[in-house]
Amino acid sequence: MSTRKSGKSQETAAAKAAISERSGRRIEKGERQSIPGERHWRTREDPLDAIWEKELVPLLEKESQLTGLTLWEYLDDEHAGKFPYSVLRTLQRRVKLWKATQGPDKVVIFRQSVPPGQQGLSDFSHPNTEITLQGEVFTHLLYQFRFAYSGWRYVQIILGGESYSALADGLQSALTLAGGSPIEHRTDSLSAAFINRAEEEKLTKAYDALCDHYSLRATRNNRGVSHENGAIECAHGSFKRRLDQALKLRGSCDFAAINDYQAFLDKVTERLNKRCQSRFKDEQLALQALPGERFMDYSELSLKVTRSSTLEVKRIVYTVPSRMIGENVRVHVYHDRLAFFIGQTLTSTLPRVYLKAGQERGKCIDYRHIIHSLSAKPQAFRFLQFRDELLPTETYRKLWLHCDQQLQPRDACKWIVGVLRIAMDHDCEERLGNELLASVNNNRPLPPLKALQERYLGKQPVPTIPARQHDLAAYDHLLQGNWHLAEVVGHA
Repeated sequence: MSTRKSGKSQETAAAKAAISERSGRRIEKGERQSIPGERHWRTREDPLDAIWEKELVPLLEKESQLTGLTLWEYLDDEHAGKFPYSVLRTLQRRVKLWKATQGPDKVVIFRQSVPPGQQGLSDFSHPNTEITLQGEVFTHLLYQFRFAYSGWRYVQIILGGESYSALADGLQSALTLAGGSPIEHRTDSLSAAFINRAEEEKLTKAYDALCDHYSLRATRNNRGVSHENGAIECAHGSFKRRLDQALKLRGSCDFAAINDYQAFLDKVTERLNKRCQSRFKDEQLALQALPGERFMDYSELSLKVTRSSTLEVKRIVYTVPSRMIGENVRVHVYHDRLAFFIGQTLTSTLPRVYLKAGQERGKCIDYRHIIHSLSAKPQAFRFLQFRDELLPTETYRKLWLHCDQQLQPRDACKWIVGVLRIAMDHDCEERLGNELLASVNNNRPLPPLKALQERYLGKQPVPTIPARQHDLAAYDHLLQGNWHLAEVVGHA
């Protein structure tokens, strides 16, 4: 009508309004089509009319989580053949409408606006992609810390489960990297942090002391209500998606060592943190100052080293250097390592081992700890309780099978123990094992142990020591008690 008033033709005005010329004439004459009223009748028979109010509504009122598919299967069982599969979509729409109009109230999520420096959250999760180290599947967790205000995060590899040592190590590393601590630290119902058997919220002693050390107020979400920790739960998804993409771009999920894998995680995390740098700077200004030193992030055991140079930690038998036999040792149990102290002196550190699924006991045996003693008693090798675990790699296990078949029992034990001794003393475990196995695979006999010892020990020239004959008179003076005379004559 505006176009017509500006003097344009009916045809031009209709084209600009994207309507037909006939509709334009009708509008101009005031002849508009009436809008039909709401229809209150059905165009086809309701297939659920006989059973909806009578059978299905009572079921929904009793259990509102029932789905349309479940109710259709119920009808198919109770009224065989009366309600074909084509009724399912109608039933699903009916159930959806009933839940929206007559169903129970749903949980309301209250979006939070947390001020800077107020809250940090911690949680553990499993990676979506299988990671391997040198071809072996690497079982682990990912610990993630995140600030609720800025979204800055820290991710760390965790061995074992959701233990206190894992939580303490990850949290302290995150706070150190961030440069301060928030007022509140929030987790889910971690057994490492909360005594969940108690009716009221109660912290474990170690976690309570950790929070005091960093001036943190410990809180947790209600059990089973993960969206209350949405700031960290959604971060799991975003991080693992970025990690999967980065691994695809890398072309491999295999790493040479744990440190290489952690460096890769740090790179992915750094890229995510670039998005929130400005907010993170505001967050840092509001963080509390860190204490001067880290808090204890381990549990402590007191054990005595057995005469077999072993001790047992968490159902795992470990060998330790034989010089520690009989000593009372304090063991600091971290999530990824064990540290052994005699008094205040750190004597050794070992990587921590975890039981595999279905295992009740395990062993972590290092032949370097006991090989010197075993080389003095090589026949003890044959029936040693941890004989198979003593052999360091699959290569040496194959060598033991070959030498046990080719040599007499006494010679076989002596040969394999001697080879292990050479491997340790000359730091050639991998090279020596591969060389000997290649010889066996080429159908050549095992080299004699003496030949191997000569090869690695080498023939050292015997030094010439000049002989000097003493005067016998000095010996007479010595027997007579004339020490000074014996000394004078001897020098003469």
